[in-house]
Amino acid sequence: MLKFNTYIAASLCGLLLMGCSEPTPGADNKTAAVPSQAEQSQAEQSENAKSEKSKSSFQTYSAEEFYKTTTVFGSSINHDATAVLISNDETGIFNAYKMPLDGSPATQLTNSTVDSIYVQSWFPNDDRILYQADKGGDELDHLYVRELTGEVKDLTPGDNLKAYFAGWHEDNMHFYVSTNERDAKYFDVYRYKVSDYARELVYQNDTGYSVESISPDGQYIALSKSHSNADSDLFLADLTKGNTDLITEHEGDIEHSAYTFTRDSKQLIYSTNEFGEFSQAWAFDIASKTKTVNYADDWDVSFTYFSKDGRYQVTGVNADAQTKLSIKDLKTNDSLALPTLPDGDLSSVNFSADSSQLVFYINSDTSPSNLYVHKVGSSEVKRLTNTGNPDILEENLVAGDVIRFKSFDGLDIPGILYKPKQAEHSKVPALIWIHGGPGGQSRKGYSATIQHLVNNGYAVFKINNRGSSGYGKTFFHLDDKKHGEDDLQDVVHNKYYLQSLDWVDKDKIGVIGGSYGGYLTMAAMAFTKEFEVGVNIFGVTNWVRTLESIPPYWEAFRKSLYDELGDPSTDKERLHRISPVFFGDQVSKPVLVVQGKNDPRVLQIESDDMVAAIRKNGTHVDYLVFDDEGHGFSKKANRIAASNKYLTFLQTYL
Repeated sequence: MLKFNTYIAASLCGLLLMGCSEPTPGADNKTAAVPSQAEQSQAEQSENAKSEKSKSSFQTYSAEEFYKTTTVFGSSINHDATAVLISNDETGIFNAYKMPLDGSPATQLTNSTVDSIYVQSWFPNDDRILYQADKGGDELDHLYVRELTGEVKDLTPGDNLKAYFAGWHEDNMHFYVSTNERDAKYFDVYRYKVSDYARELVYQNDTGYSVESISPDGQYIALSKSHSNADSDLFLADLTKGNTDLITEHEGDIEHSAYTFTRDSKQLIYSTNEFGEFSQAWAFDIASKTKTVNYADDWDVSFTYFSKDGRYQVTGVNADAQTKLSIKDLKTNDSLALPTLPDGDLSSVNFSADSSQLVFYINSDTSPSNLYVHKVGSSEVKRLTNTGNPDILEENLVAGDVIRFKSFDGLDIPGILYKPKQAEHSKVPALIWIHGGPGGQSRKGYSATIQHLVNNGYAVFKINNRGSSGYGKTFFHLDDKKHGEDDLQDVVHNKYYLQSLDWVDKDKIGVIGGSYGGYLTMAAMAFTKEFEVGVNIFGVTNWVRTLESIPPYWEAFRKSLYDELGDPSTDKERLHRISPVFFGDQVSKPVLVVQGKNDPRVLQIESDDMVAAIRKNGTHVDYLVFDDEGHGFSKKANRIAASNKYLTFLQTYL
C-alpha cells in the first residue's frame, strides 16, 4: 500500500538539529576511563559551546518566507499526453497553467488578478480547458471554458447561481454541468456539446436529491438522499427509461454515497457503513441488481476511481489522519509496481487516456506538494514542480506525530502534535488547533501556517475531537447536539495533556481554529477560563442566526445539518445557550478574530457582533477583515497578512 496525502520525515539529525553533535572520540573503546574533575569541566564547556552553536544554527522564518512556497493542484492530462493542467498561485492568486510532462517550463493560461481560478479538465481532443471561479470568495462558482485563442466564455451565466463540472461523456463529444439556476435549492444536470456548447437539460431535480455521479455512457445518474445525519439512501436514475429506483433498501441508520461508475457503465461503486464502524466500497451490478464488496479496510474508504481506459483502479483509505493509496491493475489483479519514490504521501493520481503515463503529487508535513510524472513500466520518476522556498531548510521544519490522550470520560482523542525545535532547550507555549466542520478532520500534510507557528516556537496540537470524521461512525456521532459541551471538554482535556509534557509551558496555552474550529475557540474563551488566548478564524458565534441563514443550495442536507446541530425553530434555547456571542462578558482573556467580508457560511455580522460583545466588557480583542475573501483565504497576500497577525498577537499576549 502507498500513502496518499490530503494535505517527508526528516533525518534523525535533522529532527534533532539543535541537539546533534559529532561522535565522541574513543566512543568505540571497550573500556572507558573515569574522567577527572578538570576533564569533566572541560567536557561541560565543550558541550555548552556545541549547544550554543546548535542554537545559533537553527533558523526561524517569516510568514513571507513560508509563503514563497507555491501551492499547486490539478492532474488532468491533455489529449496527446504532453502536458498536465494545474492551478498555481505563483502570481499571488491561483491561475491556470499548462505544465509540460517533459519537464520544460509551464505556460500560464489565465491572468486573473482578482478571483482565483480552479482548473477542472482539458477537453478530450484539444487543449481547451474548463475551470471554475467565484467572485471574491462568495462560493457562487461558475464554469468557464478557455478557448484555444485564449478567449474565455462563461458557460453558466447569470446571477446568484452555483455550478460545477460533473464529468465527460465517453463519446468525448459531450460533458455534464450541474447548476441550481432553475431552483436555488436544487441542482439540475445539463449535457453540453463540445462543439458549440449548446446544452440540454437531462435531469430536472425536483425532489431534493444530491447528484453524485454520472455513468460514462450517460444513461445513469447516481443520486443520494439524506434522511438524517446518520441515514441516507442511493437512487439510480435511468435517463433512457425515465425511472428513478432506490438501490439501498435497509433498516436503521446506515449511510450511503456514490464513488463512481465502472468504465463500462455496468456497475456503480458506492460507499456504505452498514457492515461496521467504517465505510466500505461495494459494487452494485445494474443488470442483476446484486451487490458485492469491492474494497474494505479497517478504516474508511475515502474514494475510489478508474483510469479512463478502465485498466487501473485507484483507492484511498483514511488511515489515522493520512491516506493509504493503492493502485490496482485490473488486467493482472496485481498492485501497480512503482519505482522508488521520494519520501512522502501520494495524492491526485491520474492516468493518460491510454494509461501509459501517470501523474501524482508527493507531500509531507515538511514539504509542500510537488507534481511528478511516471511512465508505466519504466524505472524513472520525473519531478515537474519545485514548490518549496529554497531558502527554507527542511531540517528547520517539524513533522507531526499522531498522538492520543484521554478525555473527561476516558475516551481516546486523536490528534497530531508538532514539537518546536526550541523545546529542546526551554519550555514553549502551546496552541490547540481545532479543525472545521463540524465533522472535519485534521490531517498530516504541509501547512505554511502551522509550520510558521511551530518554527517560531509554538507547539501545536491539531486535535480531532469527538465528532471528527475518520474514526468510525460511533466517534463521529458522539457530539450530535452536544456541540460546545462534550467536544469542548475534549479541548480542555487536550490542554491538560499538554500540561503533562515537560517541555510545554503549562501557563501559556491558547486555542485557535477556523469555521467550526473558530466556534469552539470562542466557546473555550467564553465558557471556560482555561486558555490564555484565543484566535477565532471566521468562526460561528450565533448558531441561531447561522442555521437560519444557510445558503439555499444547502437544502439537500438541511435536515442532516439540523440533526447534527439542532433546528433553530425547535432548539433555539439550546442553540442560544451554546452561542458565545451572547456571553461576550464572560471572555476575560485576549482574542483575535479574522473574517472574510464575502463569507456566505459565517456572515461578517457574526464576527462583528462577537468583537463588540467582547469589547463591551473591556477585554482586549484584535479584529482583521479581508474585503476580498470568503470562507477561507485564497490570495497569498491575505494568507501572509493573516499568518503575521497570528504570530504578532501570540507574541504579545501568549
